[in-house]
Order: sequence, then structure tokens, then C-alpha cells
Amino acid sequence: MNESRGNFGTKIGVILATAGSAVGLGNIWRFPTMTGQDGGAAFILLYFVCVLLLGIPGMIAEFIIGRHSSANAVRAYQNISGRGSWKILGYMGIFASMVILGFYAVIAGWCLNYLYASIVGQLDGNADYVLSYFKSFSSDPIKPLICTAIFILLTHFVVTKGVRNGIEKASNILMPTLFVLLIVIVIASCSLEGASKGITFLFHPDFSKIDTSIMLDALGQGFFSLSLGTACLCTYASYFSRQTNLAKSAIQIAFIDTLIAILAGLMIFPAAFSVGVSPDSGPALIFITLPNVFQQAFGGVPALGYVIGILFYALLSLAALTSTISMHEIGTAFFYEEFHISRSKGAWIETTVCIVIGIFCSLSQGASDGLSHFIGDKNFLDCCDYLTSNILLPLGSFFTCIMLGWFIPKDVSRDEFTNWGTIKGTFYEVWLFAIRFICPVCIAIVFLRQIGVLKF
Repeated sequence: MNESRGNFGTKIGVILATAGSAVGLGNIWRFPTMTGQDGGAAFILLYFVCVLLLGIPGMIAEFIIGRHSSANAVRAYQNISGRGSWKILGYMGIFASMVILGFYAVIAGWCLNYLYASIVGQLDGNADYVLSYFKSFSSDPIKPLICTAIFILLTHFVVTKGVRNGIEKASNILMPTLFVLLIVIVIASCSLEGASKGITFLFHPDFSKIDTSIMLDALGQGFFSLSLGTACLCTYASYFSRQTNLAKSAIQIAFIDTLIAILAGLMIFPAAFSVGVSPDSGPALIFITLPNVFQQAFGGVPALGYVIGILFYALLSLAALTSTISMHEIGTAFFYEEFHISRSKGAWIETTVCIVIGIFCSLSQGASDGLSHFIGDKNFLDCCDYLTSNILLPLGSFFTCIMLGWFIPKDVSRDEFTNWGTIKGTFYEVWLFAIRFICPVCIAIVFLRQIGVLKF
């Protein structure tokens, strides 16, 4: 371990920080959205299976690469492979993470603004008013930029404090707070009249709704929800100690990630069903539908609706921050290690680049016609999302599995997996089979469907 880089100080710090990198708007926004669109409980069961088949083995693979070298993603891929050509996967991960942080911070900035708007009572009104508010704010040329910059600078502040005093300390505060907020809103949501329909929707599977499309949606969500392919897990693992049980950590992180996704569903669907809102409202659910849902659902006690709205957007902001911290650290580690500069200077390079990307993404929401129709009907933010989610992340994860499964000596991966023989059992052989055969096939299917080759 290169002690000068710093490392996580406690086992709980490892789990909370790495789980925080996976837990984000994808859990609290994308997971409920896809669950609503794909029929509820049946989709969730398929998602569990996909996390086991793809998510956990993929996480362990990136953990092995990161801890083996105790270095940034580029150097980690190069060191474990012994070949300079594989380091391109590290570069892909770093580039993807910078683009993701740029557009993710725009959405996170919206959450920050909605938190403020909830506090000052700007979201009180009917559905048409809330829709008008969202369109007016998101297309404004200045206000979203300010929120985006604030969010990236908050992230920058945490990362510059280092691994133990910044990332780990922040995660030890943010993750428990996020969990408590979730529980509070879940209890309030599930206590509403008619909430039982939402609970049934989540936990009573209708297997007749399962088709190939839903299976592939579950596969894709299992892949993306755990931050596979971004070099995030690889970078965080470079700060793990040699005593960290990689397989056990991956299982614990996957459990926390899935638990929070389920709680997010319990937070949203009972409230939605209680006021007759369709569970398949889509991405507009968070910024257009839910403000009105909370107002209607808790209309009998206006003060409660006010508090729930504030807690909800505080929750979203915290979830986004845990993810942006991990995304920022990927580039920061690369810049300061490879350019031989201070962590602070490396962080400022990352921050500056991501703010520039965020500016273009924010302006593409209606403030700039050229960016709003960047490629065909896709705006600049959508193009960034498509490039990373549909192309770079699946390709990076696919070739990571190929490299580790077929090109790295088995004794290298076995030593890391078993902590040099101190962890007994046959789990290594099971993992190796998954990383050689199951994961590449699953990822390839996701990739081909995302780019439109598979039409189902």
C-alpha cells in the first residue's frame, strides 16, 4: 500500500464510502421509474438475480484491479496487466467519469434548487404550476448554472480533504443521514390512505408481465446501479487495506445499494397510489409529479406535506453528493499522481473541466438552441448520457472482465480474491467462471440493446 496516497481507516468507512459511490439518483430516481414502467415486483426479483450474476462479480473484478496496484485507474490497469495497451480502459473510465460528473451535477443542482424552493414554499401550487416552474427553471441560462457550480464545489471541498479526512468522514455522515431520511419518508408515505396498493405493487409479483424487454431492463439496471465501468470502484479499491475481504465487501455494498433502492420505491409508490398517480410516470416523476403528490397526499396536514417535501429533496441532494464525490476522486487521483502535483491542484483540474461540461449540459436544457438540438433531437446532456451509459461504461466493463478473466495470471487474481490464501472456500472458482463467461455475455447483451442492435 502506498501510504502517501492515504487509505480508508475503518471497515465501515470502506463499506459506506463505496456504497455511497453506487447509491445516488440512480437508486432514488431511475430504479423507481423503471420499476413503475416494468410492472413492479416482478422487475425487482429479476433485478436481484442480475445483481448476483453480474453486479457482485463485476464489483469484485474492479476491486482486484484497484487494490493490486494501489494507484489511479490508468496505472492500476497497466500494472495488473503488465501491458501498456490495457491502460486505455483506465483512460476510458476517467473520461467517462468526468463527463458523468458534468451532467450529473446539473441534475444534482436541480435537486439543490428544489430543496431551497421547498423550504421557501415555491412549490406550493397545482400540477400545471409545478410543470411551469420546472420548465422555467431548467431552461434559465443562469440559475441552473449557479446550482451546478455550487454542487461541484461542494464535491471539490470534500475531495481536497483527502481519503480519510474527506471522503471517509463525509460518507460516515452522509450515508446514515440519507438512510434516516429515507426511513422517515417511507413511514410517512406508507401510513397514507390507499398506500397499500403501492406496497402491493412493489412486493406482489405478476410474472405474466415478464418479457424479454423487462429482463434486459433489469440486467441494465443491475449493471448501472453499482457504478460498474466508471473506474470508480477501481479507484476506491486502491485505498483498501490488504486485509479487506473483497468478496464480502462487494456483497455488503450490493445489499446496501439494493436496500436503498427498495426503500426509494416504498417512499414513492405508496404516496403516488394514494393520490391516483400512475406508477409509470417516468423521469418527470421527481421534479414534476412528486411535488404535487406530496402536496395532495399530505394535504390534510399541510405542515407535514411541507416537511416531507423538504426532507425528500434533502435526501436527493445527499444521494447525489455521495456519487459526485466518488466521480470527482477518479480524475483527481489521476491528475495528482500522473502529473506529480498536489491533491488540491489535481482536484482543481477535475473541478474546472467538470464545471465547463456542466455549463454546456445546463444550457442545453433550453437556454441554447444549438446545444438543445446538439445531435438530431438529442440535447447536449442527453448525448453525454448516451455516450457514457450506452457505450463507454459497458465497453469498459466488458473488456475489464475479458482482461481479468483471460489475460491476467490466475495466481494474481486468486491472491487478491483470497487475501493471499487467508480466505478459504471455492468462491474464487465460482467468481472466475462468472467473470469469464456470464458477465461478458450479460454486458454484451446490454450494450447491443442500448445501441439499438438488439430490438427487443
